[in-house]
Amino acid sequence: QMYGDVVLGVQKREGEDHEPFETIIEEFKHEKYDSDVEDSALTAGDQQELVKRFKSLVKERTGKVFPNDPWDQLRGAAGAVFSSWMNDRAIVYRRKYGIPAEWGTAVNVQAMVFGNTGEKSGSGVAFTRNPANGTDEFYGEFLINAQGEDVVAGVRTPEPVLKLKGVMPESYAQLLDVRKKLEKHFKDVQDIEFTVQEGKLYMLQTRNGKRTAAAALKFAADMVKEKLIDWETAIMRNPADQLEQLLAPIFDLAEVKKAKAIATGLPAGPGAATGKIYFNADRAVIAAEKGEKVLLVRVETSPEDLRGMIAAEGILTARGGVSSHAALVARQMGKVCVCGAAAVSIDYDKKTTTIAGHTFKEGDYLSIDGTAGTVYAGQIKTAPSEIVAGLINNDKNAQKTEKYKNYVQLMKWCSQATRLQVRTNADNPEQTAQALAFGAQGIGLTRTEHMFFEGDRIDAVREMILADTVEGRKKALAKILPYQRADFTGIFKALNGLPATIRLLDPPLHEFVPHDEKSQAALAKKLGIKTEKVIARVAALHEFNPMLGHRGCRLGIAYPEITETQARAIFEAAAAVQKK
Repeated sequence: QMYGDVVLGVQKREGEDHEPFETIIEEFKHEKYDSDVEDSALTAGDQQELVKRFKSLVKERTGKVFPNDPWDQLRGAAGAVFSSWMNDRAIVYRRKYGIPAEWGTAVNVQAMVFGNTGEKSGSGVAFTRNPANGTDEFYGEFLINAQGEDVVAGVRTPEPVLKLKGVMPESYAQLLDVRKKLEKHFKDVQDIEFTVQEGKLYMLQTRNGKRTAAAALKFAADMVKEKLIDWETAIMRNPADQLEQLLAPIFDLAEVKKAKAIATGLPAGPGAATGKIYFNADRAVIAAEKGEKVLLVRVETSPEDLRGMIAAEGILTARGGVSSHAALVARQMGKVCVCGAAAVSIDYDKKTTTIAGHTFKEGDYLSIDGTAGTVYAGQIKTAPSEIVAGLINNDKNAQKTEKYKNYVQLMKWCSQATRLQVRTNADNPEQTAQALAFGAQGIGLTRTEHMFFEGDRIDAVREMILADTVEGRKKALAKILPYQRADFTGIFKALNGLPATIRLLDPPLHEFVPHDEKSQAALAKKLGIKTEKVIARVAALHEFNPMLGHRGCRLGIAYPEITETQARAIFEAAAAVQKK
């Protein structure tokens, strides 16, 4: 089945087609048993019949007989791996993570062990710690009488790996021992695959585990405390772009209490996401490109869904566990994800999902909580994350959370290591205070024109632009002066002696005036002048190339009263703050 899919290309042809091999299995089960039975319940005779049907499907789709020679199969498999480097999914993945196309891929050939030989066999995937929230617990899942692909493909929802203790106690004890050895050796959280064949444990592979930003932060803090790694390594375990996930909003607790959960699944990617539901990756991408907030809803995801997963705010699947494709990709990308929500029934043909008796059409809103694994109807308001609440809002409860404390500790380590000072853009006192809370050491650029758009200030700016005389401009600028002085006072107070670079009025004046006749007429009425005058002035301000036109220092030369007013606001604010 897998060989036919991956090597021979016998796959679904459209995004909403059913998997052809799975369709054959389901049809056969209904023919023979007239009910839903687990794949593991099929007899040897059933399997032989399925093999015949699979081979017929391969012949029908490819025009070739399925290869029976093991060497032909091996050559075909190796070729498929090499070819996969240039498929659409791989290209999208490389672009997402900045992987050069020149690297190429490799083929690993190893002996096979079988987890599907009976009740004393099984396969599983596990992490040495929880990759979703960072908790120090053995985390993963397994299936009895199954191969590893059954665990990760999302076709069957596996059991938590902790339950293996009751089914195969010896193998479980061995796994716990392997868990300790691997972490001690690699000094990082490991993602492991294992098979038990007739009671004997085999370790198939290990690699550094993908993790959410929240988990990465906790892993790093805990491992420094455990003396497994040093603080310099802890910094490198938290990529700067991934830290943005920690600032993402969470659901407002008061709103969640009012909302009713319509389904629960496995919490596979923490955070809160609200959006319009789409059942197809391509349509999700189109909607996201239009500016919509999107949730991708699938029975289970596959690599073909990668583009839609990148575009979506969150991912919801009806099947699959915490090691399924959806869960692994969501954790790596920092996407909110709920997997294995069994109450979610999807009809791809009708573009609907039915959950707890409610039917939702494509484009309807759902909300998912990837931390708790809950699904809600409609939209739910969000609230700042613990880190934003603690830093910006000075929320004492948020500051007591482990996540906040770990974040502050990480920033202290970064301060010990850094030789580079970072200054940010900030155009008002609030932005300045926020930048400093996140560790900025000054303001790299304050764009004073951005101050003009708050409240009614724009009216005074437009009055200045439309004035015919220096006296008229000065009269309008006198209204602007108190606003600018107050803003600079707030900025200097927040900076408390740290440096700031302030840019005086830069954009060409036509950017501040309305360009449609209705708005021009309204402005004329507000200023008590003729509409024709506004229209003529706007036309006169038009420039062929605004980037090289009448702007910046040229404005200051043409209208020195503008520079004078802004400079006065800066110096008076600085003097007032210095005096206090």
